[in-house]
Amino acid sequence: MSTNTAGKFEQMNSHTTNNDELIAIELEIVEIDDQINRLRHQRSCLIKRKQQLKVTIEQYQSRTTGNGNEHWQRTDFPWNSKIDEMRTEIFKIDSFRPWQLETINVTLSSHDCILIMPTGGGKSLCYQLPAVISEGITIVVSPLLSLVEDQMYALRKLNIDARSLNTSTPRNEQTEILQILDGRNSSVSTLKILYLTPEKISKNKSIMAKLQKLYETNRFSRLIIDEVHCVSQFGHDFRPDYKYLSIFKRQFPKIPILGLTATATLKVIDDIRNILKIPHCVLFRAPFNRKNLFYEVYHKSSVGKNTLKDLVNCIQNQFDKQSGIVYCLSQKDVEDVCFELQQNNIKAGCYHAGLSATARTQIHEKWLESKVHVICATIAFGMGIDKPDVRFVIHHSI
Repeated sequence: MSTNTAGKFEQMNSHTTNNDELIAIELEIVEIDDQINRLRHQRSCLIKRKQQLKVTIEQYQSRTTGNGNEHWQRTDFPWNSKIDEMRTEIFKIDSFRPWQLETINVTLSSHDCILIMPTGGGKSLCYQLPAVISEGITIVVSPLLSLVEDQMYALRKLNIDARSLNTSTPRNEQTEILQILDGRNSSVSTLKILYLTPEKISKNKSIMAKLQKLYETNRFSRLIIDEVHCVSQFGHDFRPDYKYLSIFKRQFPKIPILGLTATATLKVIDDIRNILKIPHCVLFRAPFNRKNLFYEVYHKSSVGKNTLKDLVNCIQNQFDKQSGIVYCLSQKDVEDVCFELQQNNIKAGCYHAGLSATARTQIHEKWLESKVHVICATIAFGMGIDKPDVRFVIHHSI
C-alpha cells in the first residue's frame, strides 16, 4: 500500500471515529435532556405537593386557632341577632356569603383575622356591619382614593356615616374629623367608619396622636387593612408606606386587626403576620374558582384607527350599554380611546392622574350610577373598584 493510500485510509478512519463520537455525544445529550425533563417534572410535582401540604397545615392551624371554624360559624354569639337585623334592614342582604359570618364573629370577638376572598366576594361587609353595631370608630386603611370613593358612595346611600381623611378632603371637614378623633364633638358624632390612606398615616405624625387619643378614650373600635397584601415585599403590589402599619399592634395592643385581600400566597401571608405582629390570627381563605370569568384574546391591528374601530365594534356588539373598563398605557391613549368611543355614541369617560381629584370623583360617581357606561383609564383606576355589574375589562395597550 502506498504512503498516500495509507494516509487517506487513516483519515477515513479518523473521520468515522469522529462521526461515531459525535453521534454518541448527541445521544448522551438527548439522554441528559430526558433526565433533566424528568427531574423538572419531579420537582414541579414536589413543589405542588409542598404547597398542598402547607395549605392543609395552615387550614388545620386556622381551625385550631379560636376553637376552629365551627366555633366561628355559630349563631349564638351576643351580637348575632343584631347583625342579622342590620344585614336585612340596612344592607338589604338576605343571607351571608361563605366566610362572612365567621369573619364578623372573629372581629367582634376582638381577635385578629386575615380574610382572603376573591373580588366581589363581600369582604367589605365583614367590617361595615360590625362597624354599624359597635361603639366607637372603625379605622380603615385603604390604598386608593377611587376605592375609598366607591365604599363611601355605597355607605352614604345606606345612611351610614363614613368619611375619609386625605389630600382631597375639604379643610373644614378635615378639622371636624380631627376634632372627633381628639374627643371634641365626639358626643354628637355619628361617625362609624373613617378611611385613611397608608401615606396619610406614615407621613402625618398628628394622625397617630389623634388615634392614640381615640384609643385612650375607648372609641377605637378596630383596624381594617384593605389590600393587606401590600404590606409584604413578597406581594405583587408592595407599598413601603404599608410597612408603617406594623406600629399599630404595639401602640394599640387591644385593637383587633382585620386584613382583607383577594390575593396572597402562603409566603405573603407569613410575611403579613410577622410585619403586623399578628402571628396567631385566624385565617380564612375562600375558594377562588370564578365560573363567570373568562379571558379572550384579540389580534391587534398595526393600524391605530383599525384597533379603535375593532374596540368600538366589540363594545357595541357584545356589551352595549353595559358597564366596563378600558385600560390604556398612557394618559394620551386614554383621551384618544375615550374620544373615539364618544364619537360612536358610547357613554365613556376618562380617568387618569392628570385630572383633578374633583374631576376623577365626578366621573367615578357617574360610572357608579351608570350615567357613564365605560371608563377609559390608566392603572390609576383599579385596585378594589367595587361595582357589581361590571361586564367587561379590556386592555387596549398590551
